[in-house]
This record gives sequence, C-alpha cells and structure tokens, in this order.
Amino acid sequence: MPKQPYSFRKSRRYWLKIRPYLIGVGLLITAVYILWPWLPGTGAKPTRTVIVYGFSILGEVMNEGIFPAFQQEWLAQTGEPIEFISSFAGSGTITNQIVLGVPAEVAILSLELDALRLVDNHVLPGHTWLDLPHDGILNRTPFIIQVRPTNPKNITDFSDLAQPGIGIVHPDPLTSGGAQWAILAEYGSGLRQSSSAEAAKAQLLGIWQNLVAQSPSARGARTQFDNGFGDALITYEQEPLYDQSLGRLNAEIVYPQSTVLSEHIVVVMDDNIPEGDEEVVQAFVDFLWSEPAQRIFIEYGFRSVDEALNASNPNFGDIADPFTVRDLGGWPQAKQEIIESIWKEQVLTEINK
Repeated sequence: MPKQPYSFRKSRRYWLKIRPYLIGVGLLITAVYILWPWLPGTGAKPTRTVIVYGFSILGEVMNEGIFPAFQQEWLAQTGEPIEFISSFAGSGTITNQIVLGVPAEVAILSLELDALRLVDNHVLPGHTWLDLPHDGILNRTPFIIQVRPTNPKNITDFSDLAQPGIGIVHPDPLTSGGAQWAILAEYGSGLRQSSSAEAAKAQLLGIWQNLVAQSPSARGARTQFDNGFGDALITYEQEPLYDQSLGRLNAEIVYPQSTVLSEHIVVVMDDNIPEGDEEVVQAFVDFLWSEPAQRIFIEYGFRSVDEALNASNPNFGDIADPFTVRDLGGWPQAKQEIIESIWKEQVLTEINK
C-alpha cells in the first residue's frame, strides 16, 4: 500500500486538540514537585526553622558544634530537617535588637543584666530563665589577661595593668557584656586582695587610664589585639583557649590570682515562636544542657555548668580566688555600685578631666 503523504494541517489540528491536556499534565507535575515534601506518604518532611541570637564569642561553637549536633539528633528522632538562622554580636547590641523587634526565638546573653532589660522592656513576661536548668546559666568562662609572646611587660595580674607604660585593649561596656564582666574582674580582684574599696577603685582607674583601643564586642577587641594594638587584652578565657586548640594563638594567657567567672544566660522569647514550633524550640533549649552539648562547649573552651565534665579539657587554667557576680551582690547591685557609680561617674570623669 502506498505511503500516505504527510498532512501539516491534520498534524496541527491534532496538536491543538491535545494541547490543553499536555498543559494540564505539566501543571500537575509542577504542583506535585512543589508540594512533594508535604504530601502524605512521601516520607519527606518540611524544614523547621529556629532563630537564635547570641553574644559575640559564641559564633564558632554554635555554628560548628551545637547546631549540627542538634540537627542530627532531631532528624534521627523525627525525620525533620532543621535550619538555624543566627546572629552574633555584643550582648548589649543583640539585646537592643531584640527590644527593637527582631524575631529571635532563643537568645544567649553574656550577662543576666541584659535578660533583666528584656523584662523591663516587656519582651519577657518575667524572670523566665530561672525556670531553666541552672537558673538559665548555660556555661561559664573566667576573665583572663592575654599578653604578647614571652610576656615582655612581665604582666602577672590585674594590678600590673594599672602601671604606667602598659597599653590595654578592652571591649566597650556600652555595647559589650564582656566589657562589663571585665570591669567586675578589674575592680573585684582589687577589692578581694586588698579589702579596700579605695584600692580597688585605684586599680580600676589605673587600668582604664592605660586603654589604647576599644571595640563594641569582645570579639572585636580580640581582633584589635591580634592586629597589633596594645600590650594586653582583658577577655574571656574561652577566646585564647579556642585559638590555642587550633594552633593559631600568637600570645600567652595570664591567669590573675583573683578574677570573675562570667555566667551566660539563655532566654526564650515565647511570643516570637510560631504556632506549632514550640516543641522544636523547647527541644533545642533542653539540648543545650545535655551532656553532649556541654562537652561541645568544653571542646571550644567554655567551662561547663557540670563541674565534673570540665576535667576533660586539661587546658583550663587554675585560678586561686575565683568569684562570681553574686559575691558582689548580684547584677542589679553590681551594675549600680560598680559600673554606674564607680566606673562611669568616677573613673571616666577622672580620665576625661
């Protein structure tokens, strides 16, 4: 039988006839592709999101250690992937941001004073962190002195930092929680060693007269020191220990005879948590005090609230006379009597005469 000639018109009519069906099939395929994770029986689940804000030196331990560990645990338990959105800056800075309305669900603050500010600004309904393990204290780190290699200025204690000819790098107390802890260390150590408020104030004044650089955060102050500013940096022990663990510490750590143990506070902004996400946020907060998480903090140079675990990091230095803010009356009292009355109204006034 002879081959029939090709008919363009007949072919065109055929394609026009089935075109609506092809478009419909294409739209169906697209819709299934987009909705696939939410369809029953597919096995895939949508990604959950947790928003965390933290003070500056937490960046590495959270991004590299805590977040991945919790993501693995939650995925194994529920089959749900987790995405963390995080921001790290000076504790005062992130507190200001939360007050202004950023959608932080969990925050880790350098000091309880910033948590109290969130209460005063009605971001938190009350002292809710006290309902968390260890009254909301997640981890600790003492304040130490970081000096140049071989310690050429022979700095051994905070009292040496008050001597002429010493250049000091320091975070700014107006934005950095670490800076306020440092003031307590500088004043409190003088008070405990001399039992004299005048001697303690003189030590604080001498240290602040020797400042050569300031930064809005503890992390920023460390960067200034690393870039060559000053002879000494007053900072968290965690900072140089973490650098030391990576083999990049170009400095020495001096442990003062007496210094403050900073204590870092977890707060949860319930009003910022979308409906249905309460369970995952609560699970993350609970995870922070678990042994695996506390061991991660230790690995990165923080001291655990579980003292028995701290022996796993042999690099933690010995301090003859450690103290806490409670030994100075608690944060509200220390803020008013030491930071406001002595440092701000007396020390800064004398320096600026």
